[in-house]
Amino acid sequence: MSTARELSELCGQLLVVGFPGTTLDDETRRALRERRRAGVILFKRNVESLPAVHALCADVARTAEGDEGVFISVDQEGGRVRRIPAPAVQLPPMRTIGDIDDTDLARRVGGALGAELLAMGFNVDFAPVLDVNSNPNNPIIGDRSFGRSAARVGELGAALVDGLQSSGVMACAKHFPGHGDTDVDSHLDLPHVSHPRVRLDEIELVPFRRVAATVGSIMTAHIVFDALDPGVPATLSPRVVTDLLRRELGFGGLVFSDDLEMRALADRFTVEECAVGAVRAGCDVLLVCEHRDLADRAHVALIQEAERNPVFRARCHDSAARSRALRRRYPARPAPSEEALMRAVSESGAEALLAEVDSRKAAPLAT
Repeated sequence: MSTARELSELCGQLLVVGFPGTTLDDETRRALRERRRAGVILFKRNVESLPAVHALCADVARTAEGDEGVFISVDQEGGRVRRIPAPAVQLPPMRTIGDIDDTDLARRVGGALGAELLAMGFNVDFAPVLDVNSNPNNPIIGDRSFGRSAARVGELGAALVDGLQSSGVMACAKHFPGHGDTDVDSHLDLPHVSHPRVRLDEIELVPFRRVAATVGSIMTAHIVFDALDPGVPATLSPRVVTDLLRRELGFGGLVFSDDLEMRALADRFTVEECAVGAVRAGCDVLLVCEHRDLADRAHVALIQEAERNPVFRARCHDSAARSRALRRRYPARPAPSEEALMRAVSESGAEALLAEVDSRKAAPLAT
C-alpha cells in the first residue's frame, strides 16, 4: 500500500504549473522541492528580460535538483505567440516559414531557437503547431500554422522538431488531433469538429502521423470530434488519447493536456473532473497555468482517485515514469553565467537566419 507521501509525489509528477511574478514564489518552490510538481510553465508575466528569465530558470532548476529533473517550459512559437523578448530570436509566424517551404530552413530555425532556449534554461518548448490552417475563420490558429497543406505542415513541423530536439529542447506538437478547422477559440468555448473520420485521416491527422515516431511530446486539444468520440473533449477521451494517439498512431512519447483552466473545459467540468478524466484518458502531464488553488485541487483529486482505484494508480505510475524519462532525456541546463547565456544567443546563428527568412519571404518557393 502506498503511503500518503508516495501518492503525493506520484500524482505531483503529473502536474506542470504556472505561477505569478518574475521570481519563484515560496509555495511553488516548496512544491518543487517536495516533488509535488513536475515543473513549471513561464508566460510573459514571468519574464522581465533575457538575463532575468535565465536567473529564474536557473533558480527553478536548482530548487528541483535531483535525479528526476524538472520541466521548465514555455510557448515560444514565433509570431504572436512568443514569451521571450529580444535579444532572443524573434521568429516570424510559422506561416512565413511555410510559405518558403524549405525543410532545411525549418530545421535550422528549430536549431537556433532550441540553442537559445536551452541556454536560458528551458527544456520544453510547446511548439510546433501542427494544426492545418484549413478554416479562414479560425480565431486562434491562423498564421501559427505552417499552412493549408497537411503534407507541408507535417514535413516542416517534423524538420522544426528535429532542430529543436537536436539542440536539447523537447518539442511538443499541438493541438492533437487538430485545431485548424474550428471557428471557436477553446480558450473561450468548446469547439466541435463534425468532419467524418475519412476527412480527419486526410487532413487533421496527417502532420501528427508524420511526427509520431520522433517528437518527444504531443499536446491534446479541448475539442469535441464527433467522428472520434461524440460529446467528449479530446483531452478527456480515451478513444482519442489512448486508442487513436497511442495505439493507432503508435506514439510512445509524453502526452500533455492543454491548460485545464481554459473555458472549453472549465465552463463544463470542475478541475477535479478534468484532472482525473484527462489522466484516465491517457494524458501524462496536466497543465494548470495560472491559479495555484486549482493546481492544488487537481493534485488532491488525483491522489484521492489513485488511493481509491488501483487501475488509476497504475495509470499514474505509467505516466510518472514516462515523465521522468523525458526529463532525464532533456535535462534543464541553464548556461552557467549571464555572459555564457549572451554568448550562446549571439552564436546561435539566429540573426543570419532571420535575414535569410526576410530575403526569401518576398518570393516564396523561388528556389
